Amino acid sequence: MVFRAVAVIEALTWAGLLVGMAFKYLVNGVETGVHIFGPLHGGAFIGYVVMTLVAGRIFGWSRATLLIGLAASIPPLATWPFEAWAERSGRLAAEPVVAADELPVGR
Repeated sequence: MVFRAVAVIEALTWAGLLVGMAFKYLVNGVETGVHIFGPLHGGAFIGYVVMTLVAGRIFGWSRATLLIGLAASIPPLATWPFEAWAERSGRLAAEPVVAADELPVGR
């Protein structure tokens, strides 16, 4: 599923950025990890937020579930457990509430 992939990618790029920052600020001042994972995580973060909003609309999530999903993008690695919970609890059910062609685009 696309939501799972985006959640895992966001979590892994967050971890990569944290490792890069640790090397930059705590180990040896090398900025390579930050230069690589900073933009990757920025893109993954935006992708996760957009995908969470889309999934919330498609699967008819409550406002609370949507807010928890969005908040999961802030702490490192929290998107992965949120995705697992959403899957386990049926919030990523096979039957969407809204068909993809019914989503408003460009409005």
